[in-house]
Amino acid sequence: MSPFMMGLTVFVLAIFLGVELITKVPPTLHTPLMSGANAISGITIVGALYCAQTGAVNVANILGLVAIAVAMINVVGGFLVTDRMLKMFGRKG
Repeated sequence: MSPFMMGLTVFVLAIFLGVELITKVPPTLHTPLMSGANAISGITIVGALYCAQTGAVNVANILGLVAIAVAMINVVGGFLVTDRMLKMFGRKG
């Protein structure tokens, strides 16, 4: 089995596992889980910065740039949602 097919198989299995896990989580836990996903996305950003560290244009740098952009969107969105949730529990006025 080629490395590409092995990676693709793991990716597809991860999608199915993720869908199964998310559908089993009650709605009250989604926001705290998003905060945990922010930490994972922070690790993804560090790894993507490592991939995109050189000035040469190759596949690793392009994928690193895409990973940085997507992970940053996830981190910022997660913090905005978490901030909105925390404001719901704050004092009014």
